[in-house]
Amino acid sequence: MNQSSFDWQHYIVLMEQLLAVPLTDERRKELELQLTRIAAMAGPLMAFPLADRQETAGVYTL
Repeated sequence: MNQSSFDWQHYIVLMEQLLAVPLTDERRKELELQLTRIAAMAGPLMAFPLADRQETAGVYTL
């Protein structure tokens, strides 16, 4: 997913309602900025190709 195509403003409003955490406009803008930065940093990691047989995470069993 292209980070610029994700609607962070809408996501923040939904999470604000879901978590019942009221935010000011200033905090919403700062949160959008930080989420955009995090998505940009995660992009290259998410795009890194893994071999078909390589585990993406550990498998734990009881």
